[in-house]
Amino acid sequence: MRFLLKLIINALALWFTTFIVHGVTVKPYAPGQLPTLLTYLLIALIFGVVNGILGTFIRIVAFPLYVLTLGLLALVVNALLLLLVAWISSLLGFGLYIDGFWAGFWGALVLSIISWLIGLIFRPVTRSR
Repeated sequence: MRFLLKLIINALALWFTTFIVHGVTVKPYAPGQLPTLLTYLLIALIFGVVNGILGTFIRIVAFPLYVLTLGLLALVVNALLLLLVAWISSLLGFGLYIDGFWAGFWGALVLSIISWLIGLIFRPVTRSR
């Protein structure tokens, strides 16, 4: 259930990001064949897998650089991971299209902020004892 909620949150954040950042677009496989909602969910799934596997590996290996740059390297890594997701989805014949590194940089920044905000809204309320 939690995985599905995170998937929906990332898809919704990606949808908002396409409206905010110029140069980040999502195109369905073919008009009428793959609904747009399914396209956003598939891209969110690809993003989750790439970020979970490759992103974690990069964060562990580059930890000293993260410390030296005070975490600013994370912005560049997230942009490169988003560009990788765009490349993978284009190989599959649908998906995310990004017009260059800076569109990917701003797209990754906006996507992470929106995902965080939506996650705050849908986070289960816990009681303090």
